Parts: sequence; C-alpha cells; structure tokens
Amino acid sequence: MKIKHQQKLPILSVVLFLLFNAPFLLLFNDHELNLGIPIFYIYIFLIWMISIVVSYSIFKLFDE
Repeated sequence: MKIKHQQKLPILSVVLFLLFNAPFLLLFNDHELNLGIPIFYIYIFLIWMISIVVSYSIFKLFDE
C-alpha cells in the first residue's frame, strides 16, 4: 500500500473519533423510536457499519 493510501486510515480514525464523541452522540440521544429501535442505537451501528465498509474498501482497492 502506498503512503498516499496509508494516510486514509488515520483520517478515518480521526473522523470516527469525532463521530463517537459526546457532542455528536448527544444529538441522537433521544427516546424516539424508529421501527421500534432507539435512534441512538441506529446511529451507533450505522456509523460502525459504514466504518467497516470504508476500511474494507481502502484495504481491498489499494492493496498492492
């Protein structure tokens, strides 16, 4: 993997740190339900799933 593509993983880590930080989490900390699931849980698992897909695509597309 080239250095240019290796820099994408620390950027992903910083973005995930910001998204899982208290101000963003408090935006979705509500008692409303969406399909019977709290919005907070949907936010957590959606961000987690997106991060897995993005990191997989970085490793798969840019692996040499």
